[in-house]
Amino acid sequence: MINKKIRDYGINIGNFTTGSNNSITDVKGVKVGHTTLDDGVIKTGVTAILPHEGNIFKDKLIAACHVINGFGKSTGLIQIEELGTIETPIILTNTLSVGIAHETLVRYMLAQNDDIGSTTGTVNPVICECNDGVINDIRGLHIKQEHIYEAIEKCNIEFAEGNIGAGTGMVCYGLKGGIGSSSRIVELENTQYTIGVLVLSNFGSLEDFVLNGDHIGPKLVEKTKEIDTTEDKGSIIVILATDIPLSSRQLKRIIKRVYPGISRTGSYTGNGSGEVVIGFSTANIIKHYEEKDVIDIRVINENKINKIFKATVEATEEAILNSLICSTSSIDRDGKQVYSLKDLI
Repeated sequence: MINKKIRDYGINIGNFTTGSNNSITDVKGVKVGHTTLDDGVIKTGVTAILPHEGNIFKDKLIAACHVINGFGKSTGLIQIEELGTIETPIILTNTLSVGIAHETLVRYMLAQNDDIGSTTGTVNPVICECNDGVINDIRGLHIKQEHIYEAIEKCNIEFAEGNIGAGTGMVCYGLKGGIGSSSRIVELENTQYTIGVLVLSNFGSLEDFVLNGDHIGPKLVEKTKEIDTTEDKGSIIVILATDIPLSSRQLKRIIKRVYPGISRTGSYTGNGSGEVVIGFSTANIIKHYEEKDVIDIRVINENKINKIFKATVEATEEAILNSLICSTSSIDRDGKQVYSLKDLI
């Protein structure tokens, strides 16, 4: 099921052109897959992002990460920070399922690479999470190994957004949040490059919500008396993919620009908000078994980076709005309705 996105409602964010699918998979080689558990109080899942179609351990990608606010339980970030590469798929799930996701991704990588932990070093699984406990029975630990495998196996160019996969139980601005994605085309030296963003949205207070510059949050509070205007807490995970040739340092500068995109939707990043960004570029392959002492890596002229910054802000803002508009209304564990944005505008 491919959802109607925010642009289908006549709301266009920014000035850059989007990619053909307006999603992170507009970056060639990137794929996304979901496993969804939606049965009564069990509302959770897994979302997997494949950075490229080859062997990601043997052919690593330049990567970077940035922690906006560290109220989170992600794994794999310190090695990305230190080495500037990524070598596994990225798994998104709920907070208390990070452990099972980590073990399963290790098993997946071992099955793909008989050298890991034997004739070469170990592997750095990348897992990110948000707390879906408002809607989901998170204490039930319902995510199992087969759910992580299934999400990886389902990875494709086309994928659904909203309350699906890891987004099934998420709440954003007091509304139904979840998975959202968007992309932008950037031209450098007469060549078109793509920036794709995927978010797992689970943050914000309804009274603060801004839709394309219109502070409609208070109107929605008035319209939906059932919704509590709680303080800004929760989390957002942002995954940025691009085919622009970049160093890890340049990529780090770019992924820091997701924050203005988040802020444009109304968030100020509360104390209890875990906000983590991971970015990778498919332009340079870093071989695990590289034999040369010196390798060549293409990077952009830093004086041209401003347009990439701006495109990143736009794609992030739109991805968050897509996570809201693509979701359907749900019921939380206390039996209260959590409205979808599309039911209110």
